[in-house]
Amino acid sequence: MASDGLLGLYIETRDYGATAAFWSSMGFATVFETDHHSGQFCHPSGGPYVFINQKLDGELETHPILAVADATIFAPDPAPEFARQFEPHHWDVVEAMLLDPDGRNVSLQAPVPAGVEAPNADEHHGDKYGSH
Repeated sequence: MASDGLLGLYIETRDYGATAAFWSSMGFATVFETDHHSGQFCHPSGGPYVFINQKLDGELETHPILAVADATIFAPDPAPEFARQFEPHHWDVVEAMLLDPDGRNVSLQAPVPAGVEAPNADEHHGDKYGSH
């Protein structure tokens, strides 16, 4: 089984407000925003979403996010190079990171399989950003 296609685009930025304003000016509407300078934007005509995340240090990354119906049976042919195998995340998905032929990241996101527990989002955010 391969992917179910393009789900979204992950974009890191130095200035969340400016980047959010840019995508809003392109017709994307805010679906949700966090209290730590990130958020998801969708276009009313459909298509992939844009997830913006502010990152103040290091290199900025942009990568596609592909949907996978079931991580337990994901098996494209030929097999891709995994940078990171599927692991549960606090936004209630399992995510793997592939490398394309040029070494760029490609995220795969699938529903959390039965019997696997995703990290608690409130605890994750408390640990990363301090209690709210």
